[in-house]
Amino acid sequence: MTAPDVITSLQNTLVKRLVRLRTRRERELDGVVVLEGARETTRALASGVHPSLIVTCPALYSPEALAVAHTLPGERVELSRAAFEKVSGRENPDGLMMLAPTPTPVLPDPPEHAVVIVLHGLEKPGNVGAILRSADAAGAHAVLVLGRGADPYGPNVIRASQGSVFRVPTAVLSEEEAWDWLLAYGFTTVACTPDAPQAYWDAPLTGRVALLMGTEHEGLPASWRSAQSPSSLSVGIPMHAAPGGADSLNVSIAAALVLFECVRQRRSISSQASSSPSPSEVLP
Repeated sequence: MTAPDVITSLQNTLVKRLVRLRTRRERELDGVVVLEGARETTRALASGVHPSLIVTCPALYSPEALAVAHTLPGERVELSRAAFEKVSGRENPDGLMMLAPTPTPVLPDPPEHAVVIVLHGLEKPGNVGAILRSADAAGAHAVLVLGRGADPYGPNVIRASQGSVFRVPTAVLSEEEAWDWLLAYGFTTVACTPDAPQAYWDAPLTGRVALLMGTEHEGLPASWRSAQSPSSLSVGIPMHAAPGGADSLNVSIAAALVLFECVRQRRSISSQASSSPSPSEVLP
């Protein structure tokens, strides 16, 4: 078998395209996502992502990349070390990259106890990715991303989410589209804000619940903190009161705390239901 040609020129058309795809605008114009790294590519494949191109550099393979590179399906090209480092968005690339069509998730009918997260204007990819990981771990139904904050399918979010963005339906919507969907299915909207009078663990978080998260420096806008659904709540995370101490948490930590309180309350209800005696066991 003839060895594949190796692209070495930094002026090669494909190399230039891959460099352009590091920007959100170019990815959206091309309708593709860029996944880099063995862990991200394998998790995306396991979630049903179909690659359009595999880009490799054996000279840079990590042990994990070496183990999975030959299993990846689809057309592939090989780059020299210099060319791969040129197109990579990482300081220490592992020699594996994949292009795939941008997912277009359709939000299905939510189950009775669905939990969704609404992210309003979050700009830091690390925070969005961490929230997606927590959403995946907690079994959240969907994540709704509003506005032009961090690109949920950008390489940095994909990396921070450890591929969870492909496991949890993640839709980019306008504010109107998000409200219409939440109201149509009767979600209780839960505004997570530091100045809320009610602690998150005291709020009823069962049924269909939408957790509303805003940016750390501005929080949720007034229009999202006010009651726009038949049932709406505002919850906060009580802080240790100390002069000059912390008065807020990282938004991804806050989201994880409230998400797993939703999980706890659902398990509590399920446990109580399973321990209740059946009608035949109840004495007249």
